[in-house]
Amino acid sequence: MPPPAPPQSPPPRPDTPRRPPRRMNAPAARYTPVAIGLHWLLAMALVGSFAMGLSMSDLPMSPTRLKLYNWHKWAGVTILALSALRLVWRLTHRPPADLPMPAWQQRAAHLTHRLMYGLFFAVPLAGWAYSSAAGFPVVAFGVLPLPDFVPADKALAEALKPLHAALAFTLAALVLLHVAAALKHRFVDHDGLLARMRPGRG
Repeated sequence: MPPPAPPQSPPPRPDTPRRPPRRMNAPAARYTPVAIGLHWLLAMALVGSFAMGLSMSDLPMSPTRLKLYNWHKWAGVTILALSALRLVWRLTHRPPADLPMPAWQQRAAHLTHRLMYGLFFAVPLAGWAYSSAAGFPVVAFGVLPLPDFVPADKALAEALKPLHAALAFTLAALVLLHVAAALKHRFVDHDGLLARMRPGRG
């Protein structure tokens, strides 16, 4: 008499859904709340600093002009700090994957972002250097004296002033290009790209 066959486990039910394998390190559909907060804080600081720079440039020497110059410096310090925090966060947290778009648009977007990140640092550092070269130390928010970025030098100050302005206008142009691209994705492409950086729940 042959030995009894070992018991077999019942076959899986055909109507049992199978779970798809989990993708490890899959990019999120939206940016993290910290990245979104830093993005909009930096955007407001940039707009405010640029507006103050335009307002004070043609004013005669007066208490109002001195006040705007100080506020402009404080905005520059804030932009520098926010840029450093944003860069560290970006390097340590994976952003969402690129949405489907033509290859040239992806390359243009990546190049624009890299240039903007560079100018986030270059513009305030050039302003800090100009202020130091002109002999006006930067006192953050009126309470924290910062070291001179360069020695006082009138000729250097005259060279740094137009450089600071040129870098600022270049950054403003890139920001406008960035905004125009975001609006295109919102109203022409309808691909949800703008919603990924919108505050609140997506």
